[in-house]
Amino acid sequence: MKNFFQRNYQEILVGGLILLMYAPTFLWMWDRWFARDTYYSHGILVPFVTGYLIWQQKKELSKIERRPSRWGIPLLVIATLVHLVSSSLRVYFSSGFSLLLVILGYVLYFYGEAILRRIWFPIIFLVFMIPIPLYTITQISFQMKIFAAEIGERILNQMGFMAVREGSIIKMQHTYVVVDDVCSGLRSLISLMALGSLFAYFMKSESYKKIILFLSSIPIAIVTNVFRVVLLSSIAEIWGAKYTFGFVHDFSGFLVFALAFILLMAVGRLMA
Repeated sequence: MKNFFQRNYQEILVGGLILLMYAPTFLWMWDRWFARDTYYSHGILVPFVTGYLIWQQKKELSKIERRPSRWGIPLLVIATLVHLVSSSLRVYFSSGFSLLLVILGYVLYFYGEAILRRIWFPIIFLVFMIPIPLYTITQISFQMKIFAAEIGERILNQMGFMAVREGSIIKMQHTYVVVDDVCSGLRSLISLMALGSLFAYFMKSESYKKIILFLSSIPIAIVTNVFRVVLLSSIAEIWGAKYTFGFVHDFSGFLVFALAFILLMAVGRLMA
């Protein structure tokens, strides 16, 4: 153990300084991960997934000769400057993204380009733990819930229900359903994009097929969320709005995500 620290004291020292420097950013992410009605409840899992993806390659990595590259220094310097400016302005979103550059620069400087090529995806995957600004979430969520309500209204009318949309409210003959921010589908979109990137990473196929698989997670998330809106609206009209709350509301969320997961796997099979 003593020899290990003696051989790697520079990496350990710089790594410790990075952790200390980014402590405010980590605390900000932690608060956003566990905030009420958060869109990033999965954030705490992302670093563990990254760690597993790197650990999975430990045999291959041990065979690669370390060739430290000075090209890592510019990345470290740029990222540190972005972090310092962001922290001083309390713009932790850009600070979080600079963390990815710091890690890339750290690996490149201490371990070399060959190792970085092997683990660049697990590092970039950390982007899914960085919450986007609340203002951006509000804007995207608003557009998505209006879209879900509009398409939901059309489908309900095609099914024989009398439905009229007013903003994000779907009014029917006996009741109405509000498509709020939680039902906008943004949460499932973010989670499904993370899953889509993992599926693409493990898929043994051409790069363009991996890109198609990843991008397919976006329409799948949107379509399945519209299905949820139509399902809840139909239940509300037939049995009453009281049946769309509590267990039914939460279960429909799990059901829709499971459906999206299956569709994503189906696209992966087609692309393989």
